[in-house]
Amino acid sequence: MGISISAAAAGIPFILLLLLPSPAAAFSFTYNFTTGDTAPSGIAFQGDAFFNKFIRLTRDERIGPITSSAGRAFFSRPVPLRDPVSRRRASFSTAFSFSITAPDDPSGSSAASGDGLAFFLSPFPSVLPNRSAGGLLGLFNSSANGFPLVAVEFDTYRNDWDPSDDHVGVDLGGIVSAATVDWKTSMKDGRRAHARIAYDGDARNLTVALSYGGGGDPTDAAPLLWYAVDLTEYLPDDVAVGFSAATGEAAELHQVLYWEFTSTIDPREETIILWVVLGLCGFLLILVGAGVLWFVSQWRKAGELADGDEMGYDELADEEFFVESGPRRFRYSDLAAATRNFSDERKLGQGGFGAVYRGFLKDLGLSVAIKRVSKGSTQGRKEYAAEVRIISQLRHRHLVRLVGWCHEHRGDFLLVYELMPNGSVDRHLYGNNNNNAAAPPLSWPTRYNVAVGLASALLYLHEECPQCVVHRDVKPSNVMLDAAFSARLGDFGLAKLVDHGSQPRTTALAGTLGYLAPECVITGKTSRESDVYSFGVVALEVVCGRRPSEPEDENPRLVPWVWELYGKRAILEAADKRLDGRFDHEQMERVMVVGLWCAHPDYAHRPSIRQALNVLKFEAPLPLLPPKMPVPSYFPPPESVAPVSVGVTSSRDGPGGSECGSSRSNAGGGSEIDERFLDL
Repeated sequence: MGISISAAAAGIPFILLLLLPSPAAAFSFTYNFTTGDTAPSGIAFQGDAFFNKFIRLTRDERIGPITSSAGRAFFSRPVPLRDPVSRRRASFSTAFSFSITAPDDPSGSSAASGDGLAFFLSPFPSVLPNRSAGGLLGLFNSSANGFPLVAVEFDTYRNDWDPSDDHVGVDLGGIVSAATVDWKTSMKDGRRAHARIAYDGDARNLTVALSYGGGGDPTDAAPLLWYAVDLTEYLPDDVAVGFSAATGEAAELHQVLYWEFTSTIDPREETIILWVVLGLCGFLLILVGAGVLWFVSQWRKAGELADGDEMGYDELADEEFFVESGPRRFRYSDLAAATRNFSDERKLGQGGFGAVYRGFLKDLGLSVAIKRVSKGSTQGRKEYAAEVRIISQLRHRHLVRLVGWCHEHRGDFLLVYELMPNGSVDRHLYGNNNNNAAAPPLSWPTRYNVAVGLASALLYLHEECPQCVVHRDVKPSNVMLDAAFSARLGDFGLAKLVDHGSQPRTTALAGTLGYLAPECVITGKTSRESDVYSFGVVALEVVCGRRPSEPEDENPRLVPWVWELYGKRAILEAADKRLDGRFDHEQMERVMVVGLWCAHPDYAHRPSIRQALNVLKFEAPLPLLPPKMPVPSYFPPPESVAPVSVGVTSSRDGPGGSECGSSRSNAGGGSEIDERFLDL
């Protein structure tokens, strides 16, 4: 009897597999509008949009005035953004060709033309709002936020909320774009444009590509803009997809010539049977519940490494060692091809643990930065494993996204990140160590947003993750800038996972001199408070344009210098002279005072990162700090402190891989801390 029960239980998974429908096939359609004279089936039109050889989104001269026109064309069936049962987010890609022509001047030189077209996703069916002509592009009927609509706009007219005449933008619930990129040539000269938009539902990342010329292929468009966004926060489960355009007092012609669309979820797939399967799965889960609990406990143990653990190659070679959701495992041959066999011309930077190369993954249509850990680097290998363990579990708009990893060959350890086209904050402040010129100085709005974005990233790591993550190496060369100059924190090679309410178990000091909290130098222990200290130094550095300084510098160290000006009520004198006074004085004061508060020598008097962020965002009052920088009297006298062997770097180290996150050139070097560093 017992044998029969066991056999029946063992057969349940097989029965469930028989009941499960086949995986949802990719849903796709393709329209080449230039090959026929009749309107294609499956496309619905609204407003002034119509079909004549190809889709025309606004009126032309044969129908009536071409000013104050708005129209939409969209696919006539709903497209799902989520699977109705599993709730998994869909991924999709769309490629299309379009042309925009200023009718009074085909060369596009006329300033009196507008306003542009957009690819949109909205609740199904699409509804063209009233009073949505002109700069609202047929998308919205006001400039306020809150509309359930996402769009990628190809804007040709500079309104009050636009950065330039010709630009690409991502609109999330409102016409004021969340991210924009200027297009350096005219978008309204009648040339055929090729656009590609891809959304990764798992990584929650939107990619936009654009190119011009001839009869090219839209799928070959060059990547232009990356933006981290969860579309399901703005849209319902089923959406309409299509195009919208508008004219105002200025006018132009908007035409769509080709359109293809592919989604990972087919709207025709029947899912009712899954409900039956889910009921049976509930019974199965009871039988295997103990096994699941064991698996979870083993997975969590694998997610942490106590300091000092030795990690052999066999452990790294075990694919199950890594978290498989999100980032993917790449083949070495694919990464070699993406970087032209790791050629010097593709090298972005060199660090102590290896080099970083620029590459392009054709199958994903994505530009990436690939960190190649030096062969034989034991410390670099540990960082590789730690980074894959930790960052694989993280999803936040202010973190550099890990795309994948590879350790296919013994001694080759590769990390693949999304490319940060604007490099590191360090590069914009000082240039880099590759003898390249400094990038243009950052404007004040960008600097303020860097401080707020970095604080948001640390808040996520410290308080909003299932396990607290202590980064341990917050510095400007690890803060990257995406296409919209939004801050992204990267390089998690020194990070530690800890349970909320506890501290990392560590006695091996790691980090970068100048950003290390004073208590770390004495005790060797890092914590959330030491991350907050590093953030404070970086915040001051970003707005003052000065490094924390090192013993050989003639200039005073950054934190004491700013604190002295604070005591004299002259803190704004510390502002970067390159800003030439062009900054918001209240915002500047907030960043500087919060920077000092976070860099307080006594960790017990530092704020949490949430408190610091609230002050930065004007949601809490400024703290009142002592007029003189306090002395951490709880430290033992320096002569009684034995030298500490640490893995740290100089604050002058350039960004070893400035496009994705820097490598530490001296980490793990075992150098001894000089007593001059004890007074930080």
